[in-house]
Amino acid sequence: MSELENAIITIIHVFHKYSGHKCKLKKSELRALINTEMSHFITKVQDSETLDELFSDLDQNGDLRIDFQEFIALIAMVTSGCHDLFISERHN
Repeated sequence: MSELENAIITIIHVFHKYSGHKCKLKKSELRALINTEMSHFITKVQDSETLDELFSDLDQNGDLRIDFQEFIALIAMVTSGCHDLFISERHN
């Protein structure tokens, strides 16, 4: 498989590592995922207010859980931000 295909599979596996068989993340599971798997790209989520705001932004259907589609929105935002940073550093 290609690098991109492996990356997609990794994203799916990481989501399920934290969401389990229910395929939805609770707020505490999202915090653990971000703090463990994304700490180089997102500052560790320590305070509840920051987590509440992020969770609310991601939870588009209001069910108080983050499903895979909602999680992918987070991945897209972080990836876009990293891309912008990478491009600006490359041009300096």
